[in-house]
Amino acid sequence: MLKRCGRRLLLALAGALLACLLVLTADPPPPPVPAEHGRRALRSLAGHPRGGGPGAPASPGALAREVHSLSEYFSLLTRARRDTGPPPGGASRPADGRPPQPAEPLAPRDVFIAVKTTKKFHRARLDLLLETWISRHKEMQWPLWLREGDLPSWSHRWGAGGPVRRPSPEDCNAAAAPLPAGPCAQPDPVNQASCMTFIFTDGEDEALARRTGNVVRTNCSAAHSRQALSCKMAVEYDHFIESGRKWFCHVDDDNYVNVRALLRLLASYPPTQDIYIGKPSLDRPIQATERVSENKMRPVHFWFATGGAGFCISRGLALKMSPWASGGHFMSTAERIRLPDDCTIGYIVEALLGVPLIRSGLFHSHLENLQQVPASELREQVTLSYGMFENKRNAVHVKGPFSVEADPSRFRSIHCHLYPDTPWCPGTAVF
Repeated sequence: MLKRCGRRLLLALAGALLACLLVLTADPPPPPVPAEHGRRALRSLAGHPRGGGPGAPASPGALAREVHSLSEYFSLLTRARRDTGPPPGGASRPADGRPPQPAEPLAPRDVFIAVKTTKKFHRARLDLLLETWISRHKEMQWPLWLREGDLPSWSHRWGAGGPVRRPSPEDCNAAAAPLPAGPCAQPDPVNQASCMTFIFTDGEDEALARRTGNVVRTNCSAAHSRQALSCKMAVEYDHFIESGRKWFCHVDDDNYVNVRALLRLLASYPPTQDIYIGKPSLDRPIQATERVSENKMRPVHFWFATGGAGFCISRGLALKMSPWASGGHFMSTAERIRLPDDCTIGYIVEALLGVPLIRSGLFHSHLENLQQVPASELREQVTLSYGMFENKRNAVHVKGPFSVEADPSRFRSIHCHLYPDTPWCPGTAVF
């Protein structure tokens, strides 16, 4: 009798000891989760392997087959939270997929806008840009975090406070220097912001030089060949690297740049990371042949942002492009694939560096139907254009104070829509 009781006691003690060991070695309990949230996450996990997707409903039998214990349930729930939660580093992931808001604002002096042109278009195209968006952006000297109402009156209106002198190289150097503390602390804001845009051309033009001090004569051919285009892009790239600025943006002389929208867009991305943003003109990657040696070729395909709509590259990425783009290497790289300048940019970024193009519908070229751009959304667009599309006049359809005959590009009407306080815009214009 005593032996039988002792044996039972020993078995009970051994069972208790085993239970304690199991508890100690088990995973720690997860934090409490609302029941409804946990059931929804579990249904998602249980239904997904059956092919219905993460949002497909699952039957109780399916749940029983997929989850066999409470610890497994919490393990699956924790994994689901990790997959749907914010990325590493604590940055939030917006539901609309757009980049997060900037941690610090972007000033106009941080951006280098290169306008590619040729001498025969100085009057026909450049004069229009100087009259519209380039002239207006000379006023945009304030950092992006200031509202227009915070600006001193002498820097708010074009021409207010007397004539504007042409900026000197010293002004451009000062524009790249750090700003003193405090808003609107720049001593000569008009001349500093006028250094935001640089015009790259192939011919001497004293009249153009008198209107703006940022004309770069590239010594490239005036032909519209891939060699001439790549030559100008190489000069643009080298000037940007020397400027020390955060962003390089390339546009053509038939582009209207909405500088406010451009700054808003770029401020959403860190310039130290690899950012290549623009709009492709093709609906598929371009197929090319890459020369790897004298007698060896191989196929290559990549996306590229069309230069006709404009594109932007962060400084962090531009520095990585240096082995294939700086000091004349850009032209030799272009010859490897025998494609124009914008294709060569995509080749370097996507094919050689493995950085994907960020596609943005806010850039527009004459290669698309511009009449499909809603007039109600003009303030959000970064670039616009004009030209011919399918043998018809191609321009943004916008009402304004100027007729189509007087304003065939619609740039003047667009400018008055965006900046109705421009002196030459009629005060009673209806859009």
